Formats: sequence, structure tokens, C-alpha cells
Amino acid sequence: MPLKVHPDIASLVPYLPGKPIEELERELGIPRAIKLASNENPLGPSPKALAVLTEVTGTLNRYPDGGAHRLRRALADRYKVTPDQVILGNGSDEIIGLLVRTFLSPGDEAVMADQTFVIYKMEVTAAHGVPVIVPLQAGRHDLPAMAKAVTPKTRLLFVCNPNNPTGTMVAAEDVAALMAQVPDHVVVVFDEAYYEYVVSRDFPDSLGYVKQNRNAIVLRTFSKIYGLAGLRIGYGLTTPEITGYLNRVRPPFNANSLAQRAALAALGDEEHVARSRALNQAEMSRVRTELGSLGFQPLPSEANFLYFDVGRSGREIFEALLREGVIVRHIEGRMLRVTIGLPEENTRFLQALKDVLQRG
Repeated sequence: MPLKVHPDIASLVPYLPGKPIEELERELGIPRAIKLASNENPLGPSPKALAVLTEVTGTLNRYPDGGAHRLRRALADRYKVTPDQVILGNGSDEIIGLLVRTFLSPGDEAVMADQTFVIYKMEVTAAHGVPVIVPLQAGRHDLPAMAKAVTPKTRLLFVCNPNNPTGTMVAAEDVAALMAQVPDHVVVVFDEAYYEYVVSRDFPDSLGYVKQNRNAIVLRTFSKIYGLAGLRIGYGLTTPEITGYLNRVRPPFNANSLAQRAALAALGDEEHVARSRALNQAEMSRVRTELGSLGFQPLPSEANFLYFDVGRSGREIFEALLREGVIVRHIEGRMLRVTIGLPEENTRFLQALKDVLQRG
């Protein structure tokens, strides 16, 4: 008898992560490949985070602290909220799934941009909800159009800020206008995975809406500037009521012992964060200028990557760069996304791109 799969699940395309360096080197026989595809911190984790990991290994036969009390309290102190307003996840991706499972019944709607983090649509579709897709405007979330897309069946509205994959930001004034229009039956999800990279003074204080007891949640992560992507730990800041519901579906022990200890140490290493941000700013400026000299115009980015139109098949350029030992991300059509890496990695990417373009 053939498998009976719900059509919503059968319609999904599996998420394809960036190609691992080891796999590329094995497939093409290319030594010393570099990966600029997954928006990871090229400096790696905080030394303080690495130092505490060995302390945990002797207790790995024990389950982790299921309530992650120390880390939640540290996050609460950092953001001036209470610990019952903090929820942890196996990456912030997991919290997105918890939100969808908690608030969407089959047929309910979730509003999102058409070019944004793909997990929103995947999770909503898998829960038999309806993704309501709103086109970007000049590479940014069109918040007025998103507000108009809300109906009595809307339960979630996702704002990825800065947006992945474009790197663009929506400003405080625009977010305030959105929040003035969104009704109380909608939970607004501010996904701020790249928050620590932002330098614009116009970035919204989304946490302020949580402190006003609005139905909102702010998602952040230790995977990006903190360099702990391999440990998979993210967090959400929201109202006690919302965390209370999310905890009803949260798997026990979803934040592992190593991740909790490393995140706690990383949170206190402001020097590492500042060094990572400074490297990103300097190198992004250089890469943007070099791309401009090649005739490309990357979108304005407040994250740690650039998104640009290559003017031809992005898949062809992506594959040609692979053969040069450089892994970037092909999003769709003519668009590529490149993570800002170490200076030598960025130089190699730019030279490889020039070589590919010269060969036609």
C-alpha cells in the first residue's frame, strides 16, 4: 500500500543547508575550500564559551536543566524582563515551530514576506495553516501591505529584521505604524537573528512592544554573532502568557547542557561581540565596494551578508564559484547571498568571482 502523506506535507521542499566544506572538497578534489554561505561568524565562538565546554563533559550522563534557569535569568537581566518572559529553543527555528503549533489551527493564516526566512512558510504549511505572502518593496518588508493582509483568520505575522536573505531593515517608524494597525488576535513575531550586527540608529525597539504587554515575541540567537551555530541555541522574549502556552508544547530538555553553558559564557563576552561587529563592518564596506566595481549593486544590509543580482543565472555563477572552492548561497533566479568572512576569505571570494566573470 502506498504511503498516505498529507498533501500539505507532500508539497513541501526540504530545506537545503549550505554545502559543507568537507563535502565540496571531497566531491571536487579542491583543497582549502571556504564557506561564505550560512552567515556564520568567521571569528568563531567566544574564547570564554569554549573554555567552559570542558567543564560540562563530566556531567553529560545527566539531562540538562530543563528550565535553563541560569541562562534564562541572565537573559532576563540583560533585557530587563522577568525569567518567565524568556523561552529557549534548539535554535530560534524551534521557537518558530512552537509558535505555529501553539497559535495556528488548520486553515488559520500567517502573514509573511515573499522573500524571507524559508522556515516560516515551511512550518505554517506543515501545520496545515495558510501562508499569506506579501511581496517585498525595494527589497524590504512592505509593512503597510502586510497590515492590510491581516484578516480575522490571521494568527501570526512574521517580521524578519534585518531580513534574511536580503539583509535589509525596516525602521522604527514603520514598525510603529504596523503595530498601530495589527489587532490583538495576531501575535507579531520579530525575528532578529542578526540584531547584534545592526548599526542603524533607526532600528526599532521591538522589545518595547513586549514590555507594553502587546502580543509580540522577539526572537534572537547565539548562532550568529556569538558563533555558536553548531550548538543550536536561540531564545524568545515575550509575555508570560505567551511563554506559558509555548512551554506546553516545548519538548523537555530542548536546550542541551553544552549549549546552555556556552551561551551563558558568550553572553558576557562583550569584547568578542564588539570585535566581531567591527570586522563585519570593515569587511562589508570593502566587499560592497569591490562588488560595485564589478557592476553589482548589493542591497543595503544591516546583517553579516550581502545580497546581489549577478545579472545572469545565479545558479551558474554559484556552481562556477564552487569549482573555485568558494561556497556562497544561490537563493533564486539571478540572486546570490555571500556571508562576510575573514579578510583573506573575502579576498578569495572576490578574486574567484572576477575569474568566473572573465571566463564568461
